[in-house]
Amino acid sequence: MIAIVDYNAGNLTSVKLALDYLGAPAEITQDPERILAAERVIFPGVGSAGAAMRNLLALGLAEVLRQVVQRGTPFLGICLGAQIIFESSEEADEAPLLGLLAGTVKRFRPANRSDKVPQIGWNGVRFVRPHPLLQGIESGSEFYFVHSYYPAPPERDLVLGETEYADVRFASIVARANLAATQFHPEKSGRLGLQLLKNFTRWQPA
Repeated sequence: MIAIVDYNAGNLTSVKLALDYLGAPAEITQDPERILAAERVIFPGVGSAGAAMRNLLALGLAEVLRQVVQRGTPFLGICLGAQIIFESSEEADEAPLLGLLAGTVKRFRPANRSDKVPQIGWNGVRFVRPHPLLQGIESGSEFYFVHSYYPAPPERDLVLGETEYADVRFASIVARANLAATQFHPEKSGRLGLQLLKNFTRWQPA
């Protein structure tokens, strides 16, 4: 079973529908025991990092998610879920986040007024290195983004894919061991997004 983490916000239903389409058993839950017992965990996110972290702490789920990753359970963060896994964010006044990966999250500050913030729409992702999540997907493929902030990990080996927007080349896919995250929304990215989710349902981290 795949646990989709319910932290009283987030794009939960569309992720569940995408997994249903793929025939992958999944449930939306905020039950710590169900999340810890799951074969895989997805943290989909919309909204602000600060509010999400406050909700996770109030629900007792921040430590649960840390335990999930420490146990080696395959974990996928989506959009805000790709930000809250880092140590801090400009959106949250640098308050501590989950700290699963080293690094911070920065806001787009475009010099060109034509570069709107948030970035909303399709954009290409250039793959930096191969990974099981990317099987069957070509580098440069487009995915659907909705975000004003982006991950800025200091460690190059965390980056799986990069995207350019507002004069910034940012990490749009990151991964380490059993933890992976996409700044874009695979559940809203058509056939290729479904392929990435399908790959996640089969991923067996080393």
